[in-house]
Amino acid sequence: MASKIALVTGASRGLGKDSALQLAKKGFDIILTYQTKKEFADEVVKDIESIGQKAFALSLDISTTLGFDQFTSEVKEILDSQLGSAKLDALVNNAGIGINESFETTTEETLDAMTNMHFKGPYFLSQKLLPLLNDGSSIVNTSSGLARWSYGGYSAYGPMKAAVDSLSRYMALELGVRKIRVNSVAPGAIETDFGGGVLRDVAEFNQQLASQTALGRVGLPDDIGSVVAFLCSNESKWINGQRVEVTGGFNL
Repeated sequence: MASKIALVTGASRGLGKDSALQLAKKGFDIILTYQTKKEFADEVVKDIESIGQKAFALSLDISTTLGFDQFTSEVKEILDSQLGSAKLDALVNNAGIGINESFETTTEETLDAMTNMHFKGPYFLSQKLLPLLNDGSSIVNTSSGLARWSYGGYSAYGPMKAAVDSLSRYMALELGVRKIRVNSVAPGAIETDFGGGVLRDVAEFNQQLASQTALGRVGLPDDIGSVVAFLCSNESKWINGQRVEVTGGFNL
C-alpha cells in the first residue's frame, strides 16, 4: 500500500520538524520546506528516512507570493518523478516567526511582514496547492494561544493568528465539497527558539508561564507534533473547521 504524502512548511526546526517526524511515524512520506537553514532541513530528511519514509526538502519564503508558482511546480515534479504521480494527502501551514514589539512602537513594515507571513502566505499557498491535494485530504494551519489571550508585545502577531483561526473555518466550509478538512492548531508556550528562545533559555520566564498552566509545565515540540499528525490522519476524520488549542491548560 502506497504511503500518504504530507507537505509541511517551516519544518527544518521546532514545531514543524516535530510535526514532520510524527507524520513520518504514521506512515507519511514528507515534503518539507525551509527558508535559509538547508543543513537543518537535510538533517530532518535523514531522520525521516531513518524511520523508513521518503523525504524531500525544498526552499520556500512564505512571506512573499512571488515564488509560489515555482514552488508549486517543484512540488509537482517531486510528486510525479519521485512519488509515482501521487498527490498530497496533507498540508501543514506551519512556517513563520514571532516578534515581540510594543503596540506603541510597531511599524507598518512590521505589521505588513506579520500579515504576509502568517495570513497572506498560508492563504495563497493553500490556494496554489489545491490542484495537488487529493479529495479527502487534510489541511492544518498553525495558530497560537495568543489568539485567545493577550500578552504584551504581540499585537502584530496574535491578531494574525486569530485571522488564521477564522480562515480555517472558511476554508473548511468552502473545501468541504471536496471532503477536504481544515483545522487550526493553537500551541501555547513551547520550548523552542521562537522569539529568540527566551522561553527555553530564561528559567524565570519559563517558570512564570508554567505556574499559569494546569499541567504545571510549558510545552515541548513533541506535545504539538503528535496533535498535528493526528489531525492529518484518518483518525480525526470527523474533526473539521475547529481550533484545537494545545497548551496543557494555560490561562483556564
